[in-house]
Amino acid sequence: MIGIFTFVMVLFLKLFSLTEKSGLVYGVKLYPAGATTNSQDGVTDLFGNCFSVLEEMVEQNLPLLVHGEVTNSDVDIFDREKVFIETILKPLVQRLPQLKVVMEHITTADAVKFVESCKEGFVAATVTPQHLLLNRNALFQGGLQPHNYCLPVLKREIHRQAIVSAVTSGSKRFFLGTDSAPHDRRRKECSCGCAGIYNSLVALSIYAKVFEEAGALDKLEAFTSFNGPDFYGLPRNKSKIKLRKAPWKVPDYLSFPFGDIVPMSAGEILEWEALPC
Repeated sequence: MIGIFTFVMVLFLKLFSLTEKSGLVYGVKLYPAGATTNSQDGVTDLFGNCFSVLEEMVEQNLPLLVHGEVTNSDVDIFDREKVFIETILKPLVQRLPQLKVVMEHITTADAVKFVESCKEGFVAATVTPQHLLLNRNALFQGGLQPHNYCLPVLKREIHRQAIVSAVTSGSKRFFLGTDSAPHDRRRKECSCGCAGIYNSLVALSIYAKVFEEAGALDKLEAFTSFNGPDFYGLPRNKSKIKLRKAPWKVPDYLSFPFGDIVPMSAGEILEWEALPC
């Protein structure tokens, strides 16, 4: 059994200023401008424009939540995370070693190595179901697969394996973060489809599959329910849900008044099912 989710508020870094502790905000999100869908108003110069805010965040023990990619057009899209670590994150941690940082939805062995090299309790990372299950071949197998397109983009198999090894090791530095994005299929299946995978429907089933295959089901609950709140200094949820080994078919799509959403693993049979406890 694993703890269920409690939603907390996070603010957008560019629109954020700090005056005093509110008790309502638990993190500040850094989107580099243009890094992902709807991030056009993101940060263009972290050190030049936002450093005073980062210093105040240290004083208030408020974590910085990072979409870790550079957006320079001359950087290969598959290298954007690696370059961000070298040019932004490493200098940031060196200048503000007491700043708590969560590197969201990591995709590379470089990110795993960086997180593991930092002082425990100050730098952590979240991992999505898609980056544990899929590599970049999933974007092109049988033709272009728009519902497997997200940012950060899927990477080589060697990177997927490194992330699986990290999260199933029991390390407290890694925890669940779905980055689920329920885009209307018309925005995905078009000439310029948007980035994002809707995985909320299947996330726990896929996490369970990955941990089972790694022989680490005993470490799944900590990854999903303990490591995150412990890093943030929040209480662990007491409510539970149950995962049982029972095949179920993922629907091809979900219909809403605004349109249809195609979930991750649409039409596939998954072996784990999440139930109320």
